[in-house]
Amino acid sequence: MNALRNYLDKIKPNFEEGGKYQALRSVFDGFETFLFVPNATSKTGTHIHDAIDSKRIMSLVVIALIPALLFGMYNVGYQHFTHTGAEGGFVEMFVYGFLAVLPKIIVSYVVGLGIEFVVAQWKKEEIQEGFLVSGMLIPMIVPIECPLWMLAVATAFSVIFAKEVFGGTGMNIFNPALITRAFLFFAYPVKMSGDAVWVAKDSIFGLGNTVDGLTAATPLGQAATNVPVDASLTDMVIGLIPGSIGETSVIAIAIGAIILLWTGVASWKTMLSVFVGGAVMAGIFNASGMDSAMAQMPWYEHLCVGGFCFGAVFMATDPVTSSRTENGKFVYGLLIGAMAIIIRVMNPGYPEGMMLAILLMNIFAPLIDYVVVQNNISRRAKRALSNQ
Repeated sequence: MNALRNYLDKIKPNFEEGGKYQALRSVFDGFETFLFVPNATSKTGTHIHDAIDSKRIMSLVVIALIPALLFGMYNVGYQHFTHTGAEGGFVEMFVYGFLAVLPKIIVSYVVGLGIEFVVAQWKKEEIQEGFLVSGMLIPMIVPIECPLWMLAVATAFSVIFAKEVFGGTGMNIFNPALITRAFLFFAYPVKMSGDAVWVAKDSIFGLGNTVDGLTAATPLGQAATNVPVDASLTDMVIGLIPGSIGETSVIAIAIGAIILLWTGVASWKTMLSVFVGGAVMAGIFNASGMDSAMAQMPWYEHLCVGGFCFGAVFMATDPVTSSRTENGKFVYGLLIGAMAIIIRVMNPGYPEGMMLAILLMNIFAPLIDYVVVQNNISRRAKRALSNQ
């Protein structure tokens, strides 16, 4: 690593002001700080110094996403081979899924980082690291049949209007990846819902079969149309069901959750509260006697299907857009879980209630924190008066 450090120090003057590559200063700075912790220190004010910075946090989240991404690639191939009747083993299925998902990852990063680069150059700042995670999340929360041009448009919209207009990483009030999905859902609903978007239909480099008119309903899609879910709980937990690329496997998502909790990147209070809120609200609907498949879906199935687990682990715990007070995290998580189930049951047109629930609570997170802080202030003031 010393050789790499010395090499970067040697070429760094070329990228600084007045150097022949000064136009690429932001790119070099982003690459350098990704490899090495910056040695710059604060000159004024009070600051907390830590061994980990935001780039390391983002890198840990990306690592936590890898199990769900890899399984998602396999499941894309598995669903295609199963529904088209093609023959193939584990390797063929995974390679098919890898080749189908890779272009979406490339488009997401090229468009998002391209905009980040332009903004950084314009503002004469370093490239912000937040899109390291968003660029991975975006392709994982869309159907496999989402067209690349559509993904590019939605990604550009999200980065510009949900992030940069607020000031960039750390300033946004909405989760950029969820804004991407919301944009796609409302602008191009045909490509984000129904039974024809969850299984890849075309052969890739001779792998699989090419078919027309292939449909495969997700468990949530079946319940939304008042049809009993035909997937087993085992398949839901493993993830061998149609759905968005990275959202199907509870086991893979659980591995990511363990990484996030073990490293201290995510809050267990938020994560646990989302599941508790969802389970309680699902139990209330189960006991209500409502005559619909969605209302009578057992609470544990609600937690296993759709984007519930994925949203609870990777979206609700976003440190920028979630509540930051310790007690507020409990309230924030409980309301997300409860709201997700309410949307699913009461409005079957939006069976994936997790997306809307998190975006809605992103709005109220500052209010929740404000109420918690004011309650603490009032309690301390009363205690101070009583001690006089």
